[in-house]
Amino acid sequence: MTKPLIALYQPDIPGNTGAIMRLGACMGIGIHIIGPAGFDLSDRALKRAGMDYIEMATLTRHDGWEEFEAWRKAEGRRLVLMTTKSAVSYMDDTVQTLSAQDVVLFGRESVGAPERVHDAADLRLTIPMIEGRRSLNLAMSVAMVAGEINRRFGL
Repeated sequence: MTKPLIALYQPDIPGNTGAIMRLGACMGIGIHIIGPAGFDLSDRALKRAGMDYIEMATLTRHDGWEEFEAWRKAEGRRLVLMTTKSAVSYMDDTVQTLSAQDVVLFGRESVGAPERVHDAADLRLTIPMIEGRRSLNLAMSVAMVAGEINRRFGL
């Protein structure tokens, strides 16, 4: 079954990236990493971060934003940005929040996504939180959205 992909914009923390790769492998969701990352993205480093699940993950690496955008546009995929700067919940059924051809993008742990990424997004969604809280851990955020992807599109 076709379902949305997950993309990480210049991730900072190898442990989060490893956990997300393992999640993707276990839930059948492709993971795209847009570099440069804040850590070594070599196969050896990714194996250490993703443990034995790296071989099972569908992982695509992009050297930078421009490469990723060229790929996404060639594939005809909509860009859905997860951000704290949106009022629309990723679970909102009153709008079409996710489609099978989407790429759901998460920003850097340290600074989120830059304006050019916000400008490129076709849709911006958020994970509702108690007012006054900054953000959730990246791996936890991806896990919540991955659960919604599989609820809507199947395992």
